[in-house]
Amino acid sequence: MEKEKEILERGNWTGRLDFILSCIGYCVGLGNVWRFPYLCFRNGGGAFLIPYAIMLFIAGIPLFFLELSLGQFASQGCITVWAVNPMFMGVGWAMVMISAIVSAYYNIIIMYSIYYMMASFVSLDTQLPWTKCDPEWASELCRHDPYPDFKTMTNETSIHFEAMRLKNKPCLRGLLPNISSAVGFNVSMIEDIPNDFLVYNTTSCDLKLKVPSDEYWTRYVLRLHEADGFGDMGGLSLKLTLCLLLAWIVIFFCLMKGIKSSGKVVYFTATFPYIILIALLIRGVTLDGYEKGIKFYMTADFEKLKEPKVWGDAATQIFYSLGPAWGGLMTMASYNKFKNNTVRDTFIVALTNCGTSVFAGFAVFSLLGFMATQLNREVQDVVDAGPGLAFIAYPEGIARMPFAPQLWAFLFFFMLFTLGLDSQFAMMETVISGFVDTFPSFLRPKKELFTLFCCTIGFLAGLPQVTKGGIYLLTLVDWYAGSYNLMIVSIAEIVGVCYIYGVNNFRKDIEMMLGKQNIILMSYWYCTWMFVTPVAITFIVFMSALSYAPASYGGYEFPGYAQALGWLMSLSPVAVIIVIMIAQIIRKGFPAAVKTEPNWGPALDEHRALDPLRYEPIRRGTFKINGDVQEVNGHNNITFIGDEKTKYTPHVSD
Repeated sequence: MEKEKEILERGNWTGRLDFILSCIGYCVGLGNVWRFPYLCFRNGGGAFLIPYAIMLFIAGIPLFFLELSLGQFASQGCITVWAVNPMFMGVGWAMVMISAIVSAYYNIIIMYSIYYMMASFVSLDTQLPWTKCDPEWASELCRHDPYPDFKTMTNETSIHFEAMRLKNKPCLRGLLPNISSAVGFNVSMIEDIPNDFLVYNTTSCDLKLKVPSDEYWTRYVLRLHEADGFGDMGGLSLKLTLCLLLAWIVIFFCLMKGIKSSGKVVYFTATFPYIILIALLIRGVTLDGYEKGIKFYMTADFEKLKEPKVWGDAATQIFYSLGPAWGGLMTMASYNKFKNNTVRDTFIVALTNCGTSVFAGFAVFSLLGFMATQLNREVQDVVDAGPGLAFIAYPEGIARMPFAPQLWAFLFFFMLFTLGLDSQFAMMETVISGFVDTFPSFLRPKKELFTLFCCTIGFLAGLPQVTKGGIYLLTLVDWYAGSYNLMIVSIAEIVGVCYIYGVNNFRKDIEMMLGKQNIILMSYWYCTWMFVTPVAITFIVFMSALSYAPASYGGYEFPGYAQALGWLMSLSPVAVIIVIMIAQIIRKGFPAAVKTEPNWGPALDEHRALDPLRYEPIRRGTFKINGDVQEVNGHNNITFIGDEKTKYTPHVSD
């Protein structure tokens, strides 16, 4: 009888759902919660779903399926999989480089979540620390009280008093001559300014007041006021350093056994955020003003669809959300069994990811509508993206909840923590497996130790980002590290596989795994890979270039040398692709550099025998193929495939 094959060291996913949940956890990350809702409101509300869905089907899904199929077919990570086309091996190294850089900063976000989660937990019996303007950290611009609703106020004295609290008095004094001309009589003191004019015509003198959560984030958590830009980043924050250490310890213990440990953790980390999102939505729609936020989120402005930038934002969000070109998809797929249905997995993960983004928007904006109502402000004045939403707007809204805000805050930040972990698992596994694949004889026996080494390097690389001005460096990395380079990597990937290796050869590989494919579906893959997807990615690059702005944070535009460092991070992976292309051509010659390596193909000879004309066996044994026992000539039945030893038992005739 034929015994089941086992990959002893590299391993397979141990459960049927391990891979699906790991992919969902990888793709569904912080961006679904803090970026997609903001893009919706900025780009036409519900109308934004149209370009979003179109970009999903012309760029996101084709790239996703390509990477899953390539990694699963060869059972190789993102570097050694390029035995398919050695000249493009630099694409794999570029993926590892991008994932390594982003991992160091992504864990900083996880660290912030840990800190806020702890702060919420220790406040369960009291009140959240950002509920009020604490003199310990608050500035004179901190304001907890709701903004006055002047339209409903009738007492002139109260109107004048509240209006003056919102104004910069020296600025008002400077406007007195202009005010006198405008009202038609002499106004010599700011106390004499007519109330209507004071409220509605002196907005240039409005104080830039901040809610307590903003002051707490900026002045207590970050202590940004103690830094002076990139020139003086300040010392390390001890509390953040310890939280960062804890974050890396968690990552190490989840990855130390490879997918056998992380594959089990995702059963919790990939599903728990949905429980919290549902709970937050249910809680959100019971709060006053929730309908204001949801209406603002979903009101469709179809005129926006005429703007090219809206389509660029949709394409970019799909690109970053699904995660092609990072290497994580190939790495996770390489642990699959050969016959796993990658078509099914592609559509399940892609549609789940996009559905999560839309659903998260309802949970986010229901609370922002409540917050706007509480503060007597418009929704657009309280909405934000990125860290501003996660650590300012949302905490402020939670702090104003009428029941158990501490518990809801803890659950929200615990959700952010689990959302971040899944994506971090995949990026770190990409880095670790990339090196272990390339140097198997040295690193394979020491994989746990190498994992510890990578986590230690990640911790050390994160230390500059937990200084007083560390948020500047974090913003710089976020701005440049995963931008143009990802798009160029994707184009190189399509060229290397579909244009040079050949889309027909790749189709045959897919059919070796999945069987004959539906002609309509196969036509879809052909059209997108060969034309539509490259054009869409080129469009993303073009639109990103048009909308480029230098990196900045809170009105502080970073100096030229910082921008240069950002471009260095962005272009280094592209340079790696070019350098390795040149090196491979020099080493192998052309066209040998673009011909497949002898070991390219399925890891097991029984799968290689499915197409013996294209894939010669590499081991010895007999296998039952299409009901017939066939002899396969090879070396032996134990060999190293990628970074792992593969053992199989040949067919034994009864």
